[in-house]
Amino acid sequence: MDKITRVGIAGTGLIGKGIALEVEKQSELSLAKVLTRRDITTMNDYPFPETLTNSVEDFIGNCDLVVECSGDVIYGTEVIDQAIKASLPVITMNAELQVTTGSYFAKRGFITEAEGDQPGCLASLHENVVGMGFKPLVYGNIKGFLKLDPILEDMEYFSKRNGVRLDMTISFTDGTKVQVEQALVANGLGAGIAVDGLLAPSSNDLNETGAELAEEAKQLGYPISEFLLAPKAPPGVFITAEHDSRQKDALRYFKMGAGPYYTILQNFHLCHLEVVKTIKRVINGGGVLLNNGENPSVGVAAIAKRILEPGEKIEKGIGSFQVRGEAVRMTSNQNHVPIGLLVNAVMKRTVEEGQIITFDDVELPESLALTAWLETIEKLPINS
Repeated sequence: MDKITRVGIAGTGLIGKGIALEVEKQSELSLAKVLTRRDITTMNDYPFPETLTNSVEDFIGNCDLVVECSGDVIYGTEVIDQAIKASLPVITMNAELQVTTGSYFAKRGFITEAEGDQPGCLASLHENVVGMGFKPLVYGNIKGFLKLDPILEDMEYFSKRNGVRLDMTISFTDGTKVQVEQALVANGLGAGIAVDGLLAPSSNDLNETGAELAEEAKQLGYPISEFLLAPKAPPGVFITAEHDSRQKDALRYFKMGAGPYYTILQNFHLCHLEVVKTIKRVINGGGVLLNNGENPSVGVAAIAKRILEPGEKIEKGIGSFQVRGEAVRMTSNQNHVPIGLLVNAVMKRTVEEGQIITFDDVELPESLALTAWLETIEKLPINS
């Protein structure tokens, strides 16, 4: 009889619950424990109440593999630390955590982002297109809407309508999430970014804009991670790539266009429904799909949405009305505070609207996540 893998899930929100439902249906998997910080006696709507625990020790001790999808950088880092110390493989659906502390863990154990969100889907598409002989130049994320400084009334409306937390709705809208995702893609797939904050062209013509971005990558001399603002395009991902010129006629016959750049679209990403694919990949020895790498080159800085004054508290930067995240080159922005670390932070100096928050501007509470970040940037080459 094949071994049953005991899966533990950290997180009981929309994603965590969805993963649990899919894991429970798999014959080779067992939903062993589900870690939550909520009061278990109030969780009458959770489909598998017998798996719930508030104890990290109980959780780690009863799992063979951990899926972290809490949506919390500070807490998730603590949970993953315990899993790595117990030599458990870790799968995340938490790009915000990956770009903040993922490199710390990549040096210490097995950690991979899952398929489902755009970074994991791009990594899977990358494997597919490279296997067919393509050379990727653009790793593209398609976004339908962007408003850098949304208002509370609108965010409350869409949060309620979509059944998604308010902070998550804000981070989707103000671009923080897509900037985080493309930073992770750049670090994990050996790409870079064209400019701090990304180029973010607006277009509904994927092939034309993909080719323009590919030309930009060729001039830079490296593949780029980008996103496209395209309200009429599907909510998926794309790669624009080159191919052997001897295949040009065949590719034209295959309806891929005249070249030299070819755009391959995956027109969906199905979040928690895809995570089981990554779980099976890991237990079958498939290795890391995507993580932040041991030596990342792109971080996600916190940009002030308005003037921030000394003494002002930032309870949580991601999904706030105080700051938004922007992908930046780390060598020329070494003192930036990653937006994922802005939790219960207090401003020490005035920061003007549009400025990057640095470690000189803010007081951060001690945390493993902070320690992990400081270790990650310790040996960065300086390129001011």
